[in-house]
Amino acid sequence: MAGEVLVKVEGVSKKFCRDLKTSLWYGVKDLTSELLGGRHDQANLRPKEFWAVNGINFELRRGECLGLIGRNGAGKSTMLKMLNGLIKPDTGKITIEGRVGALIELGSGFNPILTGRENIYNNGSVLGIPKKEIDQVIDEIIEFSEIEKFIDTPVAYYSSGMKVRLGFSVAVHMKPDVLILDEVLAVGDSGFKIKSFNKINEMMKNAAVIFVSHSMPNVAIISNKILLMEYGKMEHYGEDVSSGIDKYFEHFGGNDPKLEFNEFAQVEEVEVVPSQKYASLGGIPAIDYQDDLNVRIRVKVDRNIDWFHVKVQITDKDLKIVGIYDSFQFQEAIQNDQDIHDLQAVIPNCIFINGEYSVSIFIQQRDMVLKKWNLLGLYRYWTKFRVKASSTLGYVPAVVYLPGEVSKS
Repeated sequence: MAGEVLVKVEGVSKKFCRDLKTSLWYGVKDLTSELLGGRHDQANLRPKEFWAVNGINFELRRGECLGLIGRNGAGKSTMLKMLNGLIKPDTGKITIEGRVGALIELGSGFNPILTGRENIYNNGSVLGIPKKEIDQVIDEIIEFSEIEKFIDTPVAYYSSGMKVRLGFSVAVHMKPDVLILDEVLAVGDSGFKIKSFNKINEMMKNAAVIFVSHSMPNVAIISNKILLMEYGKMEHYGEDVSSGIDKYFEHFGGNDPKLEFNEFAQVEEVEVVPSQKYASLGGIPAIDYQDDLNVRIRVKVDRNIDWFHVKVQITDKDLKIVGIYDSFQFQEAIQNDQDIHDLQAVIPNCIFINGEYSVSIFIQQRDMVLKKWNLLGLYRYWTKFRVKASSTLGYVPAVVYLPGEVSKS
């Protein structure tokens, strides 16, 4: 029935704990409390807990596509996992009517040992679809995915693009009432993307779609509603898609630091050194194409920390990571032997295209016993810089590790 409400989210919140040991302890306490007939107050935070999603409300009708947007860490993935039933909300209620098709992770739901054809039937059975019904659409699924020659090959040998093709084709041809897509179309060629968008538009006549992407052009093309999340909260929601996208980009319009975590490290200052040729463009530090990117960092680390590393992450306007400098790749850990550390990270010969970029700073410690990273401080999008390049020059690699150095000034 056209206009029927298929997804209703009412006051949904979800919290997590930053520390694994504390999280496990809380889990044991909560389980014990429930066994004894008690219940923990889910509406309040305990030490080291934070709200990944906080007080989200929206509804989605048949024939609508909700563009779910927000920066990395805004809570989108947590929201999708709750919608897909992978985790439960701590507070609030989610009501979904009908069959749900979800593609929230590359190759999710695929058994690598099974062939593509076997995985189609396997996915269908998980959704409760009878084999006869799958038989009716399997040829369409294979044809749409454009991997006919490899359909009887184990999925373990598929490329990322092939997995996306098959996963998307399965999701849309199982005739879901609600389709959830998380950035999956970021992988694959442009021809398949166009075909996929056309297919989504076609199926929206009888379904509701939740589409997550950092590509605002894609969101604008397919969405007729939009929900912007920031730090787990709902910042913008409605049918004015362009306003939601504008608000999304406003988060990158200033130079105010976006503190995400600083329990053990305090970043005092981050400065991009401009080139002599441009100095600044529009008040923003600027470098020329193929100039060195020199980032100066002033940081104070808790005296209980003996050693630490610094990672500098560069993102473009669409939040794609285009460059990473990680001191762990090039030198020993930095000894925490002074109150203030004046550091600099140099990424030489930058070949980014003309445009604006943001700098995020990670202060972290390597646990050599457990082989994992402990985050000491994280400041996202602290400052911006521009690269001035001819439109015919430069490209943006997905992620690069370039030689450089972090040293005390």
